[in-house]
Amino acid sequence: MDVTRLWWVRHGPTHEKTMVGWRDVPADLSDTAALARLNAHLPSDALLVSSDLIRAVATADALGVGRARLPHHPGLRELHFGDWDGQTWDAIAKSHPELSFAYWDDPGLHAPPGGESWNDAAARVSAATDALIAAHRGRDLILVAHFGAILTQVQRAMGCVPVDVFAHRIDNLSVTRIDHGPGGWQLGPINHCP
Repeated sequence: MDVTRLWWVRHGPTHEKTMVGWRDVPADLSDTAALARLNAHLPSDALLVSSDLIRAVATADALGVGRARLPHHPGLRELHFGDWDGQTWDAIAKSHPELSFAYWDDPGLHAPPGGESWNDAAARVSAATDALIAAHRGRDLILVAHFGAILTQVQRAMGCVPVDVFAHRIDNLSVTRIDHGPGGWQLGPINHCP
């Protein structure tokens, strides 16, 4: 069985000052130098897939020249913040003080109203990742996704509790490498900014 190398890329910046989950907001891809560095860092023969949210799709489009593109995958979406999507941290803390604290301090089972818990999001992203690995075993895969989606897979590779991955930054246009092979998960550089 071959090793599948996953090159997780966070989409370009949105400049939003509120929670952004499944709300479809565009990415700012005007930093062509950063995109060029990112493109040069990624394997040219990799298959390219993105979440179906426009900020990830547009970022993948910017990296797609010469790479085989797979259909957009809704399983790679950001965490679903439900009623909190589009709200500021302060507004959420006022409207749901105990739940908002628990959501970040003890992630796992707590879910925003109308949204999903960390565990539900991790299961969704893991299922999408497993399906991609099974279909393209031994290949390089570039997955253009989101902060939370990428962190769920860092947690998976580390084998830790959810709160432990929150110490990791996942910057826009950064790369996080996670390999999967006969020995299981192998975590490479996290949040590499070429």
